[in-house]
Amino acid sequence: MAMIATVFALVAVPALAADVGFEEVKIANGAEPPLTAGIWYPTDTPATSHALGDFTQTVAPGAPITGERLPLVVMSHGGAGWYGSHYDTALALAHAGFVAAAVSHAGDTFDDQSHVLQLWRRPAQLHRVADYMLDEWAWHERLDAARIGAFGFSNGGFTVLVAAGGVPDLSDIAPYCGAHPDHDLCEALKHAGVDPHVGADVPAGAWVHDSRIKAVVIAAPAFGFAFGRAGLSNVRAPIQLWRAADDRHQPHPYYDEAVRADLPRTPEYHVVANAGHYDFLPPCDARLSRKRPEVCDSLLGFDRAAFHEQFNTDVVQFFQATLR
Repeated sequence: MAMIATVFALVAVPALAADVGFEEVKIANGAEPPLTAGIWYPTDTPATSHALGDFTQTVAPGAPITGERLPLVVMSHGGAGWYGSHYDTALALAHAGFVAAAVSHAGDTFDDQSHVLQLWRRPAQLHRVADYMLDEWAWHERLDAARIGAFGFSNGGFTVLVAAGGVPDLSDIAPYCGAHPDHDLCEALKHAGVDPHVGADVPAGAWVHDSRIKAVVIAAPAFGFAFGRAGLSNVRAPIQLWRAADDRHQPHPYYDEAVRADLPRTPEYHVVANAGHYDFLPPCDARLSRKRPEVCDSLLGFDRAAFHEQFNTDVVQFFQATLR
């Protein structure tokens, strides 16, 4: 793995948790239907195997939380995903003493693509999850409001960039697709019958930022070309940025590299050799690989399981170092 990195000194961190508690919650969201979120947190209650969508995780559902002044990481999945899309990273964070809260982004999930280009909805939803965790969650008094991070993949990477202060220009999507009609984003929009000009109709004041977010991990950010230097000028939090070297879904240099080049503060930058876009998702079992080969299949010789062990370790260490 090639890496250009900003070095952070490790600081004292919460003790490792023996096990992980888990719950799914419904979060009131104004006039819209409630948001669904998954929450992983440290516990001393023994964990057992439980189904989570197409995966199995070892957790203690509804167990009491362990620890005080715990840091929080809010998580944003990619397009057509759901809150369980990065469950292995959430588990790693909880084992390290963090609370991880991941939202299913209404309008951009595997079973609801009704608002796929209304990208401004996503940061607002993530902000609502942070509000819920700090003010309404059953264990909210165990959280440290001064230590909040954000994790995002693909559309989720876009989401956390906005949450951290970024302002994109979605009018860039239509000319981008005019110049690159064969790129996956543009082909997907055409296949779905979505006019790329639609995303340019952004309501006034739609981009919701969250100054509580103190550190950000971004993997393969979608629509990276839509920010530019001016659009990222207010992103001041430390960032760990990941690029899959063989990302054919979001081809270099229009996404990750566009973000890296225009951030005002040099990010910790990882380029993962031989990885594809979906290698940032957890490893699939044989059944899921047959069901979703486009998401599950990696290049010959790329060990997704081994990569995720290192990826999750690096993500945890970054948040340990930056959420002081």
